[in-house]
This record gives sequence, C-alpha cells and structure tokens, in this order.
Amino acid sequence: MKLVNIDYIPNEEIEEALGLVKGTVVQSKNIGKDFLAGMKTIVGGEITGYTDMLVTARQIATKRMVDDANNLGADAVINVRYGSSSVMNGAAEIIVYGTAVRLKK
Repeated sequence: MKLVNIDYIPNEEIEEALGLVKGTVVQSKNIGKDFLAGMKTIVGGEITGYTDMLVTARQIATKRMVDDANNLGADAVINVRYGSSSVMNGAAEIIVYGTAVRLKK
C-alpha cells in the first residue's frame, strides 16, 4: 500500500477515488511511567515514555487506516494527514486519514 501526503502518486495515474479512510486509537501510559514522566518535567528533557507511546499509537492508527483502504480495494492512500488530541491526562488520541484510490494498471 502506497501512502503519500500529496494529492497524487508520482508516475502513476489514479483510476478511481474510493473515499475517505481513517484509523484512530486512544493510547495511554501506565501509572508508573506516568509518574516518572511527571518527574522528568521538573528537570526537563525528552519524555521518552510519551514519545514511545505516540510512535506506537501512530503505527496502530496507520495500520487501521491501511486495513480500511484494503477493504475498499485501494492501491494507495493520498493526502495522508495525522492529528492528535489529549483525551485525558496521560492519554492521547491519534487519528490518521486520507483518500483511498485505485491506480490504473
């Protein structure tokens, strides 16, 4: 599955736009790691526990979007965009969306 954040696939012709596809996940850290993250804010620096959480969440959301596109018979997803929001303290929602397309063979 080709994923691009532009509105075309270089050197390919789009046969059909199949529709919007998306993937979403709400991810949180456990209490122990949340406590350690809170301590890190005192001294500064990267909070790797949250970085790792968001990387994992993006991977899960992207897989869900690709699965959605596969169910439509897509070859690619164009205009891929990511968004995030805080759902509650220590939990974030990640959404990824784009347009599923079928390419000319």
